[in-house]
Amino acid sequence: MRLILCAFTLAAALIAPMAIAETKKTSDHSPSLTLASTSVLPGKSLRMNQVYNGFGCSGKNLSPQLSWSGVPEGTKSLAITVFDPDAPTGSGWWHWVVFNIPAGIISLPEGASRLKMPGGAVESMTDYGKAGYGGACPPEGSEPHRYIFTIWALNVESLPLDGKTPAAMVGYYLGQHRIATAGLEAVYSR
Repeated sequence: MRLILCAFTLAAALIAPMAIAETKKTSDHSPSLTLASTSVLPGKSLRMNQVYNGFGCSGKNLSPQLSWSGVPEGTKSLAITVFDPDAPTGSGWWHWVVFNIPAGIISLPEGASRLKMPGGAVESMTDYGKAGYGGACPPEGSEPHRYIFTIWALNVESLPLDGKTPAAMVGYYLGQHRIATAGLEAVYSR
């Protein structure tokens, strides 16, 4: 019995580093994919243009200008998400979910959610209960919330979803088809 236990311990010790190495090798962080914005400055407070208009907030509710570079080879489409992990919901808050952005697109202007998204792109449901960009609006007096803007490089031309698909379901598909991601994070409080 002791011999079996020793053999098991030795096998676990040999396999664990391989599992860690595999985790590192399949990481979705790509050193070449980058996300930038003239509307959202990393680590800084969101501007009123990106704040929600409703729920007690009086911003302009404009989707931010975003641009990206270093899209990995094999990317067939892109997606963008904006998520607040600090929302007092127990599961965060999805502010924007866009997918099926053609791989050749390299930027979106400020207000693209209201104006016109690239052909084929789909904006799906946010936690505001509707599709399209929904700006920051944390509870009054709360600590600053983090807003995580992410660009996703995907290995499929389109996800089999539509504008009524909940953000969590889109997130599942993004995770299944992710080649790489890049992001930036801003904060906001009121």
